[in-house]
Amino acid sequence: MAQATLLKIHPDNPQQKAIAQAVEILRKGGLVIYPTDTIYGLGCDLHNARAVERLCQIRGLNPAKAHLSFICHDLTHISDYARISTQTYKVMKKALPGPFTFVLEASSKVPKLGGKRKDTVGIRIPDNNIPLSLVRELGNPIVTTSIHDEDEVVEYTTDPELIYEKYRNLVDLVIDGGFGNNVASTVVNCENDEYEIIRAGAGDIEQFI
Repeated sequence: MAQATLLKIHPDNPQQKAIAQAVEILRKGGLVIYPTDTIYGLGCDLHNARAVERLCQIRGLNPAKAHLSFICHDLTHISDYARISTQTYKVMKKALPGPFTFVLEASSKVPKLGGKRKDTVGIRIPDNNIPLSLVRELGNPIVTTSIHDEDEVVEYTTDPELIYEKYRNLVDLVIDGGFGNNVASTVVNCENDEYEIIRAGAGDIEQFI
């Protein structure tokens, strides 16, 4: 496998040409590392089963059991892939884009992952124009998982050049959108409109409930 490309993209005004280049890689089943409003993520096209398997392999996950999240570009896009009650929709409308992953009941449009249909899905709309532009251009959600660091003190690497050094032989593209944060998103289970915090991270969901 050829070494990954390191591609600088402006986080506020992503260059269309650069976004198109990244999307072409995603369409071909490539793996891309990109910034979000929290930590750097590793992702691929939700509808490319082989790419999802590769992503799980890198993270040491079993695709059939993994709780994978994906990025949508707006609330309408989310409703294609998840069942959202009126109450939860109102909460999400206030909280997104933002540093939250909402766990919702999956719709039949969510493809089988690892040969298994998922009952629930984690969905993100990060407050960062790079992943939102990628998803809009691609036309599909991007499966997203965090870039963990083996160093338990650091946990998440924030420097895209260091990320590139570590992953250049494993992925196809690393997007340099500036330094990332080192706190992951807050994961909220929205089943039955209960809003249970599964993982506390960036963002305070209480202010939106």
